[in-house]
Amino acid sequence: MTRNVADHLLRRLSQWGVTEIFGYPGDSVNGLVAQLAEIEDGPRFVQSRHEEMAAFEAVGRAVFGDRPGVCMATGGPGAVHLLNGLYDAKLDHVPVVAIIGQASRSAVGGAYQQEIDLHSLFKDVSSAFLETVNVPQQLPNVLDRAMRAALSERAPATVIIPADVQELDYEPPEHAFKHVPSSAPDRVVGPGSVLPPESELDRAAEVIDAGERVAILVGQGARGAAPEVLALADATGAGIAKALLGKDVLPDTLPQVTGAVGLLGTRPSWELMRDCDTLLIVGSNMPYTQFLPPFGRRAVEIDIDPRLIGMRYPTEVNLVGDAESTLRALLERLDPPDDRHGRRERWRSTIERNVRRWRSVLDAQAEVSADPVNPMLAVRELSRRLPEDAVVTADSGSVTNWYARFLDMGEDNRGSLSGTLATMGCAVPYAIGAKFAAPTRPVIALVGDGAMQMNGLMELLTARRYQELWDDPRLVVCVLHNNDLNQVTWELRAMGGSPKTPYSQDLPDMSYAAFAESVGLVGITVERPDEVGPAWARALEAQGPVVIDVHCDGNVPPIPPQAEWEQVSDTVKALLSGDPEARGVAARGLATKLQEFLPHGR
Repeated sequence: MTRNVADHLLRRLSQWGVTEIFGYPGDSVNGLVAQLAEIEDGPRFVQSRHEEMAAFEAVGRAVFGDRPGVCMATGGPGAVHLLNGLYDAKLDHVPVVAIIGQASRSAVGGAYQQEIDLHSLFKDVSSAFLETVNVPQQLPNVLDRAMRAALSERAPATVIIPADVQELDYEPPEHAFKHVPSSAPDRVVGPGSVLPPESELDRAAEVIDAGERVAILVGQGARGAAPEVLALADATGAGIAKALLGKDVLPDTLPQVTGAVGLLGTRPSWELMRDCDTLLIVGSNMPYTQFLPPFGRRAVEIDIDPRLIGMRYPTEVNLVGDAESTLRALLERLDPPDDRHGRRERWRSTIERNVRRWRSVLDAQAEVSADPVNPMLAVRELSRRLPEDAVVTADSGSVTNWYARFLDMGEDNRGSLSGTLATMGCAVPYAIGAKFAAPTRPVIALVGDGAMQMNGLMELLTARRYQELWDDPRLVVCVLHNNDLNQVTWELRAMGGSPKTPYSQDLPDMSYAAFAESVGLVGITVERPDEVGPAWARALEAQGPVVIDVHCDGNVPPIPPQAEWEQVSDTVKALLSGDPEARGVAARGLATKLQEFLPHGR
């Protein structure tokens, strides 16, 4: 039977292991949409409420799965809508393939309806691979190259297929001049084992061996190398800080793990970086150099991507290789314990003491009285009940602070957020993508009310529609409800010395729990601190998607681990300049910061 281009494309995606295509229909992808119904074992079409959400869902599918996420949109407005999610994938190094329609070839260049210059539009976001299929013989090569580019460069790749090409009979490339064949889809995903030269490994081992106060910073590139990271930390007495995208690399409950580093990080991580004499960076491209050690400390970096290595700190040795193999090779080269052992033991003891105290501080901060609920408490209570196999997504905003500091990841937990683009509105579609990647695991999305109003509300319909496909139907969306674009409000105060401007920051009030119930989901309203724990318990026992609407105090400050004098003075200036919440901010800020100085357990 003759197959058309759309049929071949979809079957080829199946051969690559693609099981879902997240998207929204439109006339220039009608050929693909129609063909989806004809293939029994082909990819499932998951209809989002908006193409941006489809791209985010593809990101979530890729982050929490083992294959590239795939999204689809019609040309023109649909393609434009994909861009934000694809930029999120590009900046956080996530493999995503976008399939985009275009006007029929006979109309291209004629100012036809919905015709835009897609190559100019996508040439930056899809710099890993971008191509238009103009004749059937270009497939499967174009699609295979897109998949391989997405996997090898961990970036978005884009395939554009004009509407009329989708319906043409498929003809494979011939053994002929100017025809390009392709090979079967790859079984092995990712670069595999990559080792740096032995001479560089020897140099790196010498630097690490010489250190007496070693600090390790892990990012998402260290995922899968947790045993090696821990072995190296034990061999050197090092403490381990985590970049935000590497939060799920190691459990937060380990005594040598200091937690997140950076503006949203912990005090033990700041102290670790401040006082170390040697730094090892593993798979992290965290941009906040001011939170790394003062320049002049000895440093080694490991990264699979030579384009990114050595960018954030003046490192002495750069090792281009995968984290697991490179760390194993380093461990083999480290000297046995010598007279430095005692000094390293004292360093490790200091780190662990700082971590114990900080965890007591966090518990105390979460219990600080607020009106009505302290947002820290909402995340701390989740942490105490987090299922061991749960996946957690977090949105951009003040909720990111609480995710970074108050959520304890376990050994088998996974978590992610928009780390580099820091775009709002990603947590709920990430969570939906995660449910398709891991349908046997509970998934939790932590969302601010600004992000929920921006993108999350309508995507609850997507969750309701597809919940029966998930073996574990639990998807919990926790909305931190303070009627304020809270992160920007704090940035205005702490970085600009400006008081809160209600005309730009206040959000229209609504009940997120009532909205959830109105679309057939479970809604839970939390208005008192003693309701937080029971709400999480109920949501995590439910047999379907749940929205927890936590009425939070927007005046609880996301205080950085080491507030600079300018930030303090700007905040005071903002409060004295007529900030409408000045009294509440001062009270909550003082009570929260005071917990760091009270005699909590060590």
